[in-house]
Amino acid sequence: MAFESSQETENFLCERLLDQNQPISERFRALFSLRNLRGPGPRQALVLATRDSSNLLAHEAAFALGQIQDAEAVPALKEVLEDFSLDPIVRHEAAEALGAIGIEANIPLLEKSLRSDPAPEVRETCELALSRIEEQKRTNLNDKTSDEPASPFLSVDPAAPASSSSSVDQLREVLLNEEKSMYERYAALFALRNHGGEGAVTAIIDSLGAGSALLRHEVAYVLGQLQNKAACDALAVILKDVNEHPMVRHEAAEALGSIADDRSVELLEKFVKDPEPLVSQSCEVALSMLEFERSGKSFEYLFMKVPQVDAV
Repeated sequence: MAFESSQETENFLCERLLDQNQPISERFRALFSLRNLRGPGPRQALVLATRDSSNLLAHEAAFALGQIQDAEAVPALKEVLEDFSLDPIVRHEAAEALGAIGIEANIPLLEKSLRSDPAPEVRETCELALSRIEEQKRTNLNDKTSDEPASPFLSVDPAAPASSSSSVDQLREVLLNEEKSMYERYAALFALRNHGGEGAVTAIIDSLGAGSALLRHEVAYVLGQLQNKAACDALAVILKDVNEHPMVRHEAAEALGSIADDRSVELLEKFVKDPEPLVSQSCEVALSMLEFERSGKSFEYLFMKVPQVDAV
């Protein structure tokens, strides 16, 4: 859903996003607002942010471009995907965004990176994105009257959920099966998320032991969407594990911020000093979001009456 804003507000948000002198949490407030806007100004600010020195902010900007599904962003996302000097988490998010935008012209770009990118998490994302585009094309051919169903979590997911006729046990089996394709496992993950319930949540938690760091990071993201306290122990183990892939630890931190019980907050306060910037900045942003939520204020600038920093 897009919102309208004044040019003054739009300019403020773009400047705040790109101001490296601002705390990372303030820049995220601007980013979360800009993903609700359309047009060349917000798009260009998000494109510039994909080159930021903060990999957390850069990858979130690429993610936002995918969620907006703006085809005008494809050339910039292509450049990000093909730039091996950028962190794999940023390239991964560019590939996912190209899949989310979903146009057939993105297929050659993704096939090239599937063959050539040195990072497994990026190659797996390209595989997912290609499968998503093909699945969308088949769906459109088979049923021209229906659009892709919207996610109940208001997100553009990397895979369409598996059939609603599948049982939780069947979906669990696919999700935990290392022999299944990444797209099949993602489809099972999102179907379990949409199903909800204790059995589905348990299956999702159990898949945190998957061999793929890409899948583990998506599982942590989904657990954050579900905000189920049953996931806290497993997410805490991941956040504490310095040998875990940083992209997985970062998603675990954000998920704990979404769950926001006392123990989760305590962990975030501890790991805000983690030596890995992806993790420490995720904790910082999560704690800031919680502070705004608990004070009854909007984290996003766009939904404030005036676009200015609240006094602390």
